[in-house]
Amino acid sequence: MNEEQIKISKDLLTEGIGLISAAGYINNEGGQAIADAAGELMSDGCKTLLIDLDGTRIINSIGVSILLEILEKLMDEKGRLAFCNLTPTIAKTFEIMGLVQYAT
Repeated sequence: MNEEQIKISKDLLTEGIGLISAAGYINNEGGQAIADAAGELMSDGCKTLLIDLDGTRIINSIGVSILLEILEKLMDEKGRLAFCNLTPTIAKTFEIMGLVQYAT
């Protein structure tokens, strides 16, 4: 898989909870694709988003900043953001950038 391309899928799990699955490099384009999916799910009433990063091995600072923007929008709506299937490198990056203080 070319790490420059990202594949995104989104699903409504239950009322108010959405799932975004991302596979590929989360840079400005990948981050924006996740933000677009998050916006669509939030428009559908989701206040809790789970982002599955199982197919993601690398994220840059722009990607992290876009995830922070999603988090801010959710917090404004009294929502929550969670991540699953993080690589140790991405988990450490989220810890360093302070994302884990506000997302699970």
